[in-house]
Amino acid sequence: MPPRVIRVLPAFLALALLPLRPATAGSAPADSLLRSLVSPVPSAFAPTRCVMPEDQDPVAVRRLLDDQVAAWNRGDLEGFMRGYWKSDSLTFYSGGTVTHGWQTTLERYRRRYQSEGHAMGRLAFDVHDVALPARGEALVRGGWSLTMKDGEPHGLFTLWLRWFPDAGWRVVHDHSSAAP
Repeated sequence: MPPRVIRVLPAFLALALLPLRPATAGSAPADSLLRSLVSPVPSAFAPTRCVMPEDQDPVAVRRLLDDQVAAWNRGDLEGFMRGYWKSDSLTFYSGGTVTHGWQTTLERYRRRYQSEGHAMGRLAFDVHDVALPARGEALVRGGWSLTMKDGEPHGLFTLWLRWFPDAGWRVVHDHSSAAP
């Protein structure tokens, strides 16, 4: 070590052991400057936790889809529909039919899966990928399947989702197809 460092080191250590504030009845040696220097203090070099904004987080998109599946499997069609944009501008393309609007889409699901002689079955999604082409926009591609007492319909879907600050991720367009 260079001589200058050797002369400064004892002085530094002596200062480090001095208390930062006057000792009181409840204070402990942990109040020393040395303790402060070695205790974890946020700094530019400390590891940080990265928090992904939800409007850029593909995990949040998947969570919405998981919530939809859970609601469907409880027989909660309104809970399932919470994943959709509650707007007349929602579009749903399936089986050669275009459905416009949240309420119309809900009624379509009710006719197909909750009317007399129909059952909702057990839904599963197989999400192939979640792309975030722009902030607050998501494109999801995957497969769906229903396990029902009279068969197992399945197919593919493409969903376009938008982030709404007051509601979170919502499906604004659903294009679902059934396999023959």
